[in-house]
Order: sequence, then C-alpha cells, then structure tokens
Amino acid sequence: MLPAVEQIVAMTGSSVLIGTLNYPPIKLILDNQSTTSVVLSISLDGGTTKIQWKTFTAGEVLILDDDIYTFPKNTLFYGNGAANGSFSISYTYINL
Repeated sequence: MLPAVEQIVAMTGSSVLIGTLNYPPIKLILDNQSTTSVVLSISLDGGTTKIQWKTFTAGEVLILDDDIYTFPKNTLFYGNGAANGSFSISYTYINL
C-alpha cells in the first residue's frame, strides 16, 4: 500500500471541491477539522451530479478500512460548511 497525497481544503460556507480520488482507496480517512458541521457530497460524473452522502459533526472523523469497492477512482468529494476550518481526505491504495 502507498499513501496518496492528502486532499484538504478550507470550508467557505458554500460547496467546494475537496479533491478527487486518483486511485481506488484501500483505507480512507474523512476528517472534519472544522468547528461546525460539514455536509459531504460525492460526484461520480465529473461534478455534474452531486450526491449528498454524510453530514459530519464538528471534529468528526470516519475511517473506512478495506472498503476497496466503496468509492471508485475519479470520485469527486465536495464539502459544504461554515468558514470555521478545513476538511481533509487521506487514503492509501495498492500500487499495481
């Protein structure tokens, strides 16, 4: 397994692109580093359609382990939260 580059962006109060999965993740860490809730959405079609997936409370972290089929390569992640911190996505992948 190799670590992908962390994707982190400050919340602004509107929907912002956090990042794109360049590889299918093996371990995925979703980390709301802000002091308010952040709504996380995903897009599987390049950003045309956004699917609201989960609302993270302030400081909430979710770790998905060995969920290789959960999010495919090129999944886009968007966050919408007040301008009170950042949201981070970190993951590992198999180097084939």
